Amino acid sequence: MHIDLHEIDTYAKRWIKEAGQRIRDSFPKTLNVTTKSNPNDLVTNIDQETEQFFINKINETFPDHQILGEEGYGDTISKLSGVVWIIDPIDGTMNFVHQQRNFAISIGIYVNGEGRIGLIYDVVHDELYHVIKGNGVFLNDEQIPELEERSVSESIIALNATWVTENKRLPPELLAPLVKAARGTRSYGSAALEMVYVATGRIDAYITPRLAPWDFAAGIIMIEELGGVATNLRGQQLDLLKENSVFVSKPGLHADIMQNFLENGKW
Repeated sequence: MHIDLHEIDTYAKRWIKEAGQRIRDSFPKTLNVTTKSNPNDLVTNIDQETEQFFINKINETFPDHQILGEEGYGDTISKLSGVVWIIDPIDGTMNFVHQQRNFAISIGIYVNGEGRIGLIYDVVHDELYHVIKGNGVFLNDEQIPELEERSVSESIIALNATWVTENKRLPPELLAPLVKAARGTRSYGSAALEMVYVATGRIDAYITPRLAPWDFAAGIIMIEELGGVATNLRGQQLDLLKENSVFVSKPGLHADIMQNFLENGKW
């Protein structure tokens, strides 16, 4: 089967921009907000309509492609054979609801399990980060340079404060020394944006003990394309079919944090 990545990329860019415009148009309207697994896990009618928009477009244009989407309207997928679109229609829904900014549309396109195309669209700022594997990473039309090494003491780490307080996933003392050693920490509430901030050098690493595949599918393609490293918190390859802990960072810094802050932890 011949797969034309540039054709797929062209359609994906067109659709992600169109979906972004639809989201911006929704701002003045009342959102129908319901909760999913807990009161802070929000889903809106806009999340659902955006995912359905992509599914309709993909099914019409590429009927043999499969879709894994956050809102569950896509296919039931047990293996990444053929072409699979992994879509988060709004990554950062809480930000979308409360702030109408700091959220993104994220699309990772995998061919037989290999990440080939990644798109992350910062809707409010009209910034489209995109990559076709082997062709560099771009912010709109400007190419993003390769990542450079950085020491922990010079680094800004994206890390939610939850993970250095009492929680069910990590002992707080595991990451607390890293927080003290780093130059600073940030938390933006959107995994997709935190990944592109690593890709652009705005931050140096991003660590979280729990993400679904649609949260990181696009971002890890970009980070690896630029020479960065993407693993789970044990240093293992990420699994695109289940939840993972995620640790992405600049080269060198990843090994430094793994060796000095993570390997001694029990999680």
